Amino acid sequence: MVSELLVFRRTAPAIATLFLLAAPAQAQSFDVIEATIPGVHAALNANRLTCRQLVQQYLDRIAAYDKSGPALNAIQHVNPRALQEADSLDAVQQSGASRGELHCVPVLLKDQVEARGMPTTYGSILFKDFFPDRDATIVQRMKAAGAIILAKTTMGEFASRYVGSAAGIIRNAYDPTRNPSGSSGGSGSAVAANFGLVGIGEDTGGSIRGPAAVSALVGLRPTLQLVSRYGMMPANPTQDVLGPMTRTVGDAARLLDVLVGYDPNDPITAASVGRLPKSYTTALNTDALKGARIGVIRASRDTSSTAQASRRDSTLSADSLAKLDSAVQYRNAEYRKALPVIERAIASLQTQGAVLVDSLQIPRPSVRSVGNDFETEQATNDYLAQHANAPVQTLKDIVLSGTAVPWRGRQLLGYLNKSTSDPDYLTVMLYRDAMRTAVLKLMADHQLDAIVYATYDAAPTPIADDVLTNSRPLDGYGLGDNRGLSPTLGFPALTVPAGFTADGLPIGLEFLGRPFAEPRLLGLAFAFEQGTQYRRPPATVPALR
Repeated sequence: MVSELLVFRRTAPAIATLFLLAAPAQAQSFDVIEATIPGVHAALNANRLTCRQLVQQYLDRIAAYDKSGPALNAIQHVNPRALQEADSLDAVQQSGASRGELHCVPVLLKDQVEARGMPTTYGSILFKDFFPDRDATIVQRMKAAGAIILAKTTMGEFASRYVGSAAGIIRNAYDPTRNPSGSSGGSGSAVAANFGLVGIGEDTGGSIRGPAAVSALVGLRPTLQLVSRYGMMPANPTQDVLGPMTRTVGDAARLLDVLVGYDPNDPITAASVGRLPKSYTTALNTDALKGARIGVIRASRDTSSTAQASRRDSTLSADSLAKLDSAVQYRNAEYRKALPVIERAIASLQTQGAVLVDSLQIPRPSVRSVGNDFETEQATNDYLAQHANAPVQTLKDIVLSGTAVPWRGRQLLGYLNKSTSDPDYLTVMLYRDAMRTAVLKLMADHQLDAIVYATYDAAPTPIADDVLTNSRPLDGYGLGDNRGLSPTLGFPALTVPAGFTADGLPIGLEFLGRPFAEPRLLGLAFAFEQGTQYRRPPATVPALR
């Protein structure tokens, strides 16, 4: 179908000439299902596609599947100017030019990150009408490279889990009765469902890699100092990172090229100066696994232990304890389903030439581990102080508003009156430093290029009926969670599709490396991806006819 767009081209100051831009006759043959950045650019350059048509196809899929059909609820807000921005990029394309590396790349942006002209809710109904007057640094960089912020994606409230007062429950694209992990669950489900070309997530404790793993995606948690967080509501600044969520390793590398670099508004990024490659795509080598030394962690590092830990809560009723025991049994059954998938994935590393150092044991420092919730209140208050039009100005205001879903409200209440001056915060820092030394020593002793393990060694659990109303929902969330090592260390980690359980649920394999080892991780993951081809789109959101 041929469409016509009216575009104004300026030929001299204050002079505009109206010209007709006809869409290519073959454009409708382009299929957005599993499209990649190189594929889109090739179609644009061959005049088989316009940017408007690409954006419209994604908007059509969002309209068909996000609030109806499987009702993934992955999209919080669609950019009302997306088609206009596409027209502008088509005019650039027609002139024989390109805006940049991400020319006409529709991006799905987690609603924790500011984008001018669009609300930023943080998953909270309290912020439903909050319009920041600036773009986050990564948004500036993506726009400068030609990207379109197609939509803001639904997120767990104030960056935890997969439900929030702003939009409700996010659902897994492979099985909408199951959770999509969190808190970047909207980005995970939306990218998996082909609602956009690439996505952005935020990872404090695992919120990029978890949703990516359960959505058969590539998710990269970068080195802490690599990507600016300016324009993003923080959770724990010594752990928070922004990074790509994509369907291919190649697209993760291309997106990372644009995101990285020093930003004076986020001074920790100064550590990245002199440590960036010309392009991360140069690491994409199908032979990268040959001769690579890979340490394998087979034992679960599941730190959630929801059922076992909760048994120590003397306030629980006998009925609740029975449910918890059932959850333990369920977790064991789910682990047995995931284990063959994980074993095949690890075996394929060796088939592709990797040298495995098997059954690696991560040393446990003598310093005890303490949960890090000491940074949150001050970081939140400092962030809100930057916005005179924010509906509240402190974390205490958020808690007292009573608007958060019960489980998140209970968590936020526990963050109040804690600070980095508390003695236990020193324990957090000492533990992290000891862990960094221990892991670096382990990698040096075994001459490792990376360490691998299952992102989750169990499939995502079903969504509980009371997840929006219960402050302690017994949904088994987080069972099999092995994501905690990377945030503790501040080291990069990348999850890549590793196959599916017999139930058709995705499992992810995670590569962890030294600081600023993103090129090595991308190369290893690319070789694994190309050698296995495990990624497949969810059947719940087929091509539109």
